[in-house]
Amino acid sequence: MADTAQATAVPGWVLEFMDAIDTLEFGEGFAPLTDNTDMYFGTAHIHGVEAIKEFFVKIDAPLIISHEVLEFWTAGDGVRLLRGEAAMAKKSEPERVVRAPFMHIFYLDREEPARIRTLRVTAGPLQTDAVM
Repeated sequence: MADTAQATAVPGWVLEFMDAIDTLEFGEGFAPLTDNTDMYFGTAHIHGVEAIKEFFVKIDAPLIISHEVLEFWTAGDGVRLLRGEAAMAKKSEPERVVRAPFMHIFYLDREEPARIRTLRVTAGPLQTDAVM
């Protein structure tokens, strides 16, 4: 029998993770990441918590950004699925806000406290018409 995902409440560690990305203050929000965590963001492969922090600083520092979690599911074998939307604007053009859908797939090594083995992130497109 195949595992199915079940909609669940968003765990606190996920909300802290999203807040850390928004604020670039990594503290407790990045506690689930380890030196062995692999993150795949689109085509980029980033290994280890420090490199992941640097990656988010590089892409988010020029932005005012806010991630909203819309749905969260729990599946077997430590798989967690998150669907959300990011509102973002360049700091130089704060009135020009764009929204982008995103999906995170977390593969956990451990549930309590959560430790992320692998994170896969897809984001966008920003303008659906551009790809149709």
